[in-house]
Amino acid sequence: MAIELSTKDTVKSHLESNRLISALISKNVIQVDIVKRLDQFCNENKSSLVRALLENGVPSAKIFECAIEEFKLPYIDLRAFATEEVENNLSSDEMQKAVVFPLFKKNGVIALAVADPSDTQIQETFRFKTRSSIVPILASADQIYHMIDNSNASSRDMDNFLVEGQSTQIATENINTVIDISPNKDPNEAKVVQFVNGMLAEAITKGASDLHFEPYEHNYRIRFRMDGVLAEIASPPNSYKEQISARIKVMSGLDITERRLPQDGRIKVKLVSRTIDFRISILPTLWGEKIVMRILDGSAANLNIDVLGYEDIQKEQILEAISKPQGMILVTGPTGSGKTVSLYTCIGILNKGDTNISTAEDPVEINLYGVNQVAVNNRVGLTFAVALKAFLRQDPDIVMVGEIRDLETADIAIKAAQTGHLVLSTLHTNSAPETLTRLVNMGVETFNLASTVHLIIAQRLGRRLCSNCKEEVIYDTEYLIKLGFSPMQIANATFYGPVGCDSCNKGYKGRVGIYEVMPISNAVSRMIIDNASAIDIADQARKEGVDDIRMSGIKKVLQGITSIDELLRVTSD
Repeated sequence: MAIELSTKDTVKSHLESNRLISALISKNVIQVDIVKRLDQFCNENKSSLVRALLENGVPSAKIFECAIEEFKLPYIDLRAFATEEVENNLSSDEMQKAVVFPLFKKNGVIALAVADPSDTQIQETFRFKTRSSIVPILASADQIYHMIDNSNASSRDMDNFLVEGQSTQIATENINTVIDISPNKDPNEAKVVQFVNGMLAEAITKGASDLHFEPYEHNYRIRFRMDGVLAEIASPPNSYKEQISARIKVMSGLDITERRLPQDGRIKVKLVSRTIDFRISILPTLWGEKIVMRILDGSAANLNIDVLGYEDIQKEQILEAISKPQGMILVTGPTGSGKTVSLYTCIGILNKGDTNISTAEDPVEINLYGVNQVAVNNRVGLTFAVALKAFLRQDPDIVMVGEIRDLETADIAIKAAQTGHLVLSTLHTNSAPETLTRLVNMGVETFNLASTVHLIIAQRLGRRLCSNCKEEVIYDTEYLIKLGFSPMQIANATFYGPVGCDSCNKGYKGRVGIYEVMPISNAVSRMIIDNASAIDIADQARKEGVDDIRMSGIKKVLQGITSIDELLRVTSD
């Protein structure tokens, strides 16, 4: 059924008071005497005002510019949409006359790209036919026509357009959709679609952990974090920034018109035979929206403890601690130090058919089969503490809390560890001894800490030297001694530094964990009860043979795994 615009009797009065016409006249884009000609064109062709303007030589860019200023509606660059993402159910002739294009349907609301928001008649007709709410989104006429030309709308009829409740859905991308970014998937895709897909594919191929899309006043920068260090990868034209932002929002199902507030989302993509999740964070900045995409590598959940870089004694201490039926194990370190991987590795070892494991995470980064994972949502009141209270009524054996941020969470975790549950969690501290004093400063009673905490792991991630190109480096003995090397270690050691080759990133390839694994001995427990300082506890740990972060890093240098420069970068507090 075709859409009748019914302009014959109403267009003249409509044009005389039309806001778009008034804006175009005030900007000297058109003259008053053209209105009669526009009126005649609309009546004869049963078309919209924008179509009449275009046919009479008014540039699409001028119409769009005036519409933005006059209506102050959300607007979008349609080049961010891939044509296969939009299911069109109007004929191309109907859409061309009305200069509209249905973009997607979400929660019963249809986003309709329009060139003239004041043309409410087409919106009302559309609303009636689809039985859905309509949200007009301003777009330029030439981009709407481009979308129409690239769609297969001519083969569909208006009656086929979605009615809420039907089984067919307008295609829109969200976390349940897997987006194929494989090379050469569709050579006819929009340039921005190809560009963003190419960036994601390159980041995955290079083993990056994060992508940064950064707008500035005169340029646009894209950086990858590879092996823990940011490196600039591309600098597309600054004019692309809004298209890139809109494209990523479309992929992650975010609000494409919101540019004033931060947004968070997720994307699941397919690259050849691999499926990878991305976590999206969008932040409005002075010159546009900065986007950070974190690659969530599901293989981290299946890592063997042997590949994480623990020394033999450290691995034995961890396995002994997680084998206990109750108590608390804490993993600490700065953001990006691999705490999540360590926790997932422990959970993977413990995840057996006879255990009930529950986790509270912010956010859930990797789906774990056999584990009851809860995503913390502070906006609705689902905090770590609330989730932890609920876990205790779920007959758990093992509980993982993503982070202890406050006294309430710490107290509940302590009580859980004292009542027959194994509790794993993280904090942000620089060393294992400092973790204890941090909890005391939060308000946790010292006798509770002494009786429940079994093991603390402090960690960093250092870059591995490339085995293909690393070369020997000679250092002054006094300098090495100042760094913490003993004369005996220096006498028998060969030191290596980065060079750089085709198979690595500036001489480094991959990362290795550097750990301080501190079991809570009887002596340390007594010191906790006596409210000893972190320095005193550290001294006692050294007496018991616990290597601090620097000493563990030195061992990695002596093994030829990393360099002196990297040791200083990750172990200097």
